[in-house]
Amino acid sequence: MRRVSTDMPNTDMQYYLRRQEDSIHNLQSQLASGSRLNQLRDDPLAATHAVRHKSYLARLERFESNALYAKDHFNQIDIYLQRSLDVLHRIRELAVTGANGIYSREDTRHMGIEVNELLKELVSISNAVGPDGLQLFAGDRAFSEPFRIVEGTIADWGDMLVVNVEYRGSGPHRRTEISEGTYTNLDIGGGEAFWAERMQIFSQVDASGWRATETGAFFINGHEIPVMTGDTLPSIVAKINESGASVRASVDPQSRGLVITGTNPHLIRMEDRQDSRTLEELGIIQFNNDPGAPNWSPSARVAGGSMFDMVIRLRDALFRGDTMFVGGLGIGGIDSAMGNIRTRITDVGSRQERVMMSWHKINEEIPNVTAMLARESAVDMINVATNLGMMDIAHRASLQTAARIIPQTLLDFLR
Repeated sequence: MRRVSTDMPNTDMQYYLRRQEDSIHNLQSQLASGSRLNQLRDDPLAATHAVRHKSYLARLERFESNALYAKDHFNQIDIYLQRSLDVLHRIRELAVTGANGIYSREDTRHMGIEVNELLKELVSISNAVGPDGLQLFAGDRAFSEPFRIVEGTIADWGDMLVVNVEYRGSGPHRRTEISEGTYTNLDIGGGEAFWAERMQIFSQVDASGWRATETGAFFINGHEIPVMTGDTLPSIVAKINESGASVRASVDPQSRGLVITGTNPHLIRMEDRQDSRTLEELGIIQFNNDPGAPNWSPSARVAGGSMFDMVIRLRDALFRGDTMFVGGLGIGGIDSAMGNIRTRITDVGSRQERVMMSWHKINEEIPNVTAMLARESAVDMINVATNLGMMDIAHRASLQTAARIIPQTLLDFLR
């Protein structure tokens, strides 16, 4: 009986055929995916570069989306600020008319009625909701109305009128990243957009002998100001002035208490940190469970009103027929509100311009990064298709050759 010498030719043929099939599979995968880096071992260095390019490209696309959202958001804010400015123009026209002194008290009351309706329209604008369902002027309390109307009666009119408009918005503004490490504020709070005068808060507590007994902190317009044990009123004043908040602090020479003055028309927001009572001890604020409600200390004197305060003051003067007040402080208050609105419109326009510049820069950078990624991972379709065709021919020839040279075994005769 003859011995079968070896299986080596068969093994070698199978090995090289599998290598050919693996190469054909890789070429087919490259054609299907459009990338020559389907596995890290294909080209480790190129794969490393490609991963970095893909990550950076994904961030650029996110920045582009953020910039477009910010642009649309600023458009919405600008529309409502322009509407409020138009309403204020009409209120000022009525004030100028009512200050002439040629109209009867009944006529000025009719003007006051129109001013009251325009006041409601201003509140409606300030409670505007954007296309995404969020309040435009509520700060981080974007799901609640920032302004609330309080109605009542006044001495010269028996019907219900708007007697106060309370701001219920809150704290820090939303931000969005428009380029690597660069953010822009999305919001203008109602306490900024719809204010008219610079605020001043005068504490009536004599703090000349005050000294902090423990470490703590407090917040002014979102800026955290640390308090160290042993701090005195002058050191607190210095820390406030160095904090970057849009206020200036001083000591009242008469009451010897703390005085906070806004550097521009806006609602000053102040609160103690949960583990501290510094502002409460200095007589500026009181503890309040409602973060949206005013929290001034009952003994503190607060000056500087909102746009709504100016309109209410003007309306009441029209009801009284007080033409001197209407022509002086009344029109002056409306002018202050209009000046602040124009400032905020300019601010929104500058933010929008910056966002658009960032968007254009990103759109110029995306094609460059895409080209770099393509150089590292893209497939030369013509070259790969040619190689695939050549390999297919070679593989078929190899199979035919193997069928001829591999000797037959006993299994070939088992039918």
